[in-house]
Amino acid sequence: MEEMNIIKRAKAPTPKFFKVLRTVGLVLAGIGGSILAAPIELPLLIMSLGGYMTVAGGVISAVSQVTIEDSKDSVREMEYRDE
Repeated sequence: MEEMNIIKRAKAPTPKFFKVLRTVGLVLAGIGGSILAAPIELPLLIMSLGGYMTVAGGVISAVSQVTIEDSKDSVREMEYRDE
């Protein structure tokens, strides 16, 4: 299998499980960001939890986006589109 750069990986088809996981990560990051941006003073534990949720959601989403199907047909199709 030929090596792929990050742009080709991001454009390649993502398996269904990782599409769902990417959505969960985005929701988690959104909730964490909302906690951090709350206009009221929250306890330190909750603020820390919001920060961890934001980082974890971002990482989950990023990793899920660059996960590709490992079939020769999908890779060949992707290479055909790039030419």
